[in-house]
Amino acid sequence: MTNTDEKREKVVSTLEGLIQILEDGKLGYTNAAEHVESAPIKSDFIQFARERALYIVELQDEINRLGKTTDASGGGVLGAIHRAWIDIKSSFTSGDVEAIANACITGEESAIASYETALDIEELGADQIALISKQLTGIKSALLTIKAKKLN
Repeated sequence: MTNTDEKREKVVSTLEGLIQILEDGKLGYTNAAEHVESAPIKSDFIQFARERALYIVELQDEINRLGKTTDASGGGVLGAIHRAWIDIKSSFTSGDVEAIANACITGEESAIASYETALDIEELGADQIALISKQLTGIKSALLTIKAKKLN
């Protein structure tokens, strides 16, 4: 395997890990939206799920641009680290808005940590760094929104 191939594999693995995190988040927000009564909070959760779906497509497009297919099964190292959304699903069943908000906060904080770790990957190109940074900004914004609504 050439150095270029190794670099591409590292980038693809990183992007696949982020896709797995986004899939977890998308499912988490969809599940959260189903279990809250508040229309504004439900709307936010649906919007965050749609954002995660868009982010997934953006990362899949980048993987395809690198000449690879987009199979996120396993999700690489980052995907293995992040299972917060899956582990916290049980808190949704009670319909307790605070518990659901706390679960979403936990999931987003985990996603942010994984995104920040991804940005430390030396093999990433400028376009990939820009894409990951843009998505990270969106995730941080969602986290701030959830925290603000939780206080109200």
